[in-house]
Amino acid sequence: MKTQTRNSKPRHHQRRPFAAQDTYSETATGDHNPVKSTGEEQTVPLPTAPKTGSPVPWLTSIHGRPGRGPYGSPSYRGNCSGLLIKDLLMFFQPSSVLDPMAGSGTCRDVCRELGIHCESYDLSSGFDATEGSRYRELGRFDFVWLHPPYWRMLHYGDDPRCLSNAPTASDFFERLRLVIRNCADVLNANGKLAILMGDGKHQGEYLALPFRTMSLAMAEGLWLACPEIVRFSHGSSSSAKEYRTSFIPRLHDICLVLKQAHNG
Repeated sequence: MKTQTRNSKPRHHQRRPFAAQDTYSETATGDHNPVKSTGEEQTVPLPTAPKTGSPVPWLTSIHGRPGRGPYGSPSYRGNCSGLLIKDLLMFFQPSSVLDPMAGSGTCRDVCRELGIHCESYDLSSGFDATEGSRYRELGRFDFVWLHPPYWRMLHYGDDPRCLSNAPTASDFFERLRLVIRNCADVLNANGKLAILMGDGKHQGEYLALPFRTMSLAMAEGLWLACPEIVRFSHGSSSSAKEYRTSFIPRLHDICLVLKQAHNG
């Protein structure tokens, strides 16, 4: 499979906008360094970002920073990089954050570093994010981070309440809508809900999870607070695999940052 990496040594702590001279090389390996392969290496320049008054000028609709930072457990399957969470929190500058599907605690670790109050829960500790009663005593939040388990992609256990164990895709989306509704209900007036969503196939057809997630959010009265963010999936376990079939590899997730929609 192809992956995208910088041609130069990654500079994780350098904070500046991605520019046209920042390029990524595509190779037919799962590593972040080019190696000998049957595929031809190509450089793909990122578009130049305009100068804005953003407090996080390197945060654009393409989040290509490699690495994951010292957040959460790298051995926890399905765990995302904390770098996107950090950039979003630095941009929106919330005073309080909720993570109702914490996994290994990536969002919590980012909030601890930034000095932001975070309440972090997970099904493994008994918090069912689909149950509205679980949210009633939590109060309200400026920001909610939601990285739900994707349907039938990773197995986190046998608990039937886990979204990944939903018996059908329809049941998965019904449960996901409940989670989105519950998260929206605890947002402050100008609060934001960020949902990170990948995609997969079932019975040979793409599930279109990001698009259907946006549809669910719209049904709950939410709308985009910023452009959808394409997050490069650096270090994905699937990138190290080899497949005999021909297909276009997916190298990204989609992050939807949502707010309460205004009528009209």
